[in-house]
Amino acid sequence: MNKNMLNDGFSCAAEAFEAYDDIPLSPPREDTIGAIIARRHSRRDVLKGSLGVTAATTLFGTAALAAGSNPTRTAPAPFAFKEVAAGIDETHHVAEGYEADILIRWGDPLFAGMAPFDPAKLTGAEQARRFGYNCDYIAFFPLDRRNTRGLLCINHEYANPEVMFAGIGGRPDRNDFAKITEGHVAVEMAAHGVSVVEVALTGGKWRPVLGRRNRRITAHTEMTVDGPAAGHHRMKTKADPSGRKLWGTINNCAGGRTPWGTYLTGEENCHGYFWTDQRGADGKRLNKGLGGAQQRSYERYGIPSNWYSWGRFHERFNVDKEPNECHRFNWIVEIDAFDPQSRPVKHSALGRCRHEGAEMIVNKDGRVVVYTGDDSRFEYIYRFVSKRTYQPNNRAHNMRLLSEGTLSVARFDSDGTLKWLPLVFGVGPLTPANGFHSQADVLIDARIAADLLKATPMDRPEDVQPHPTNGKVYAMLTNNDRRRPEQIDKANPRAANDLGHIIEMTAPGGNHAAATFTWDILIKCGDPNIAEVGALWNPATSADGWFACPDNCAFDALGRLWVSTDQGSLWAKKTNRADGFYAVGTDGDTRALPKLFFRCPVGAEMCGTCFTPDDRALFLAVQHPATDGVRDWKPFARDSTFEDPATRWPDFKPNMPPRPSVVAIRKRGGGRIA
Repeated sequence: MNKNMLNDGFSCAAEAFEAYDDIPLSPPREDTIGAIIARRHSRRDVLKGSLGVTAATTLFGTAALAAGSNPTRTAPAPFAFKEVAAGIDETHHVAEGYEADILIRWGDPLFAGMAPFDPAKLTGAEQARRFGYNCDYIAFFPLDRRNTRGLLCINHEYANPEVMFAGIGGRPDRNDFAKITEGHVAVEMAAHGVSVVEVALTGGKWRPVLGRRNRRITAHTEMTVDGPAAGHHRMKTKADPSGRKLWGTINNCAGGRTPWGTYLTGEENCHGYFWTDQRGADGKRLNKGLGGAQQRSYERYGIPSNWYSWGRFHERFNVDKEPNECHRFNWIVEIDAFDPQSRPVKHSALGRCRHEGAEMIVNKDGRVVVYTGDDSRFEYIYRFVSKRTYQPNNRAHNMRLLSEGTLSVARFDSDGTLKWLPLVFGVGPLTPANGFHSQADVLIDARIAADLLKATPMDRPEDVQPHPTNGKVYAMLTNNDRRRPEQIDKANPRAANDLGHIIEMTAPGGNHAAATFTWDILIKCGDPNIAEVGALWNPATSADGWFACPDNCAFDALGRLWVSTDQGSLWAKKTNRADGFYAVGTDGDTRALPKLFFRCPVGAEMCGTCFTPDDRALFLAVQHPATDGVRDWKPFARDSTFEDPATRWPDFKPNMPPRPSVVAIRKRGGGRIA
């Protein structure tokens, strides 16, 4: 992206950010995941659209659609619901027989005695006591055995000022910020982070409970760091000469839930919050070429990206004045939801990258394993294996498990094997000769370390979710329209892949700490009726069921896979339908068979999804309604603003802007979802 891109015709901040991150920062590689998939699956060249899938089944049998399946496991129960019709309009839609209620919205109070939400009167102090913006990942922690009361932990990824604040307009100048005031920044910073909200099922509806259990974690919350990078000189700042006392978490995307009852949140696109006063010949702020000792690291992580004006009012976000603050973000953060006074911990042992999430499983040997994706084009999939083992009745011990262990990065080979390459200082190329002087350096610059180990560049890896019992792991590869034909490989099989695919990885014997896995492709997304798309679906896929750009995923209590989508601003060109939440078969006759369960309003993204342990409730996060690609929605066909949005979901009141919200879904009359 050139330096003018953020000011060149984007309808909202999200579109500008999305365009910026189209630019790959990893070094060029021949063995990208697309090339590997192409070599491995050359026999599947016939799989063009639904006819190709049917033909493959006829020629090769059902094994052609279930190459990675384990014949000893039983298939989960089929999904029993009437599919939602695909499409797009101003509101949400849920499968017939289900109720979808708005549980909590941006600006709703979290504590008793607060006034109703009024966006015109919102201050940073007020926002810090209210539900944040752009809700994403959700985790549910039961407070009773009936699963009718619990704590929801919810990420807040970023801000859309054009529909949050009056008078900003539809194309915010993200390089000069002429209309963004210090007051706006205060609200933005308080709207980021995490909300911990007590919820209860009362009168047949899920409702928030205002009170002492609730908590807001923002860009200002005090936290600490552990692991090898704690106290390292690159973690030290003027405000924290110890390198151990940090403030804030930002751009929280997906996350995870630990078996000892804590919440993991992934810091993703933190580079966008750092800016520089240095300008180029065209007068625009630089986003590369700053020079100095940090230049290699800055450029590999996209710092500074100048998305927000926080650096104008807060020195720590200005790399000219505080060059190390950026190293204190892009980590996995652990939060004790049950203790509102606890201090969150950033776990440096899990590495620094644009973490989409951090999904965990207890391995058969007792160690905990965490999977995470680096959500950028041509980036990598990582795995962390703890040094110590999980102790079911020792919470204090367990809360130290993420402090020490081995971080590895994935290399997908064309023979269907996956090698986990450890990122360990002194091993292979991770030496002083290549700029690494300690394990802390390896973890702070995990991307550079992974480059040197020749990990496989992926098509934007987002959620990486282990199945709870069968040793399978599913990686959502959202898209990568920058992949050239010569860069396709076995695990990333399509050039200009703007539709995405899902990879299925298998731990041998269910051992998630094994050095070598096997892998296959579950789905290649897109319209199965267009041959050149090269989609791979079950032949029973309906006209409403296929989708593009898988993003987040979850398993229900029966071990069935559910997938949410994020097409971004180009939804009209990709599918011409809204994002949604899909049930996806993974075994037997229903393998690669999707069904649409929930559909978002126009301009919104389907984000965090979470079931209660009994599957009787489902919580969904709907992010940035009215923003993405609304110029391409014919009934509106212009940019959204605070005063004139494409939809006023979920309130539909003339004085209320669109509000990102969490939706609570229950089956009418009770019972298990689907």
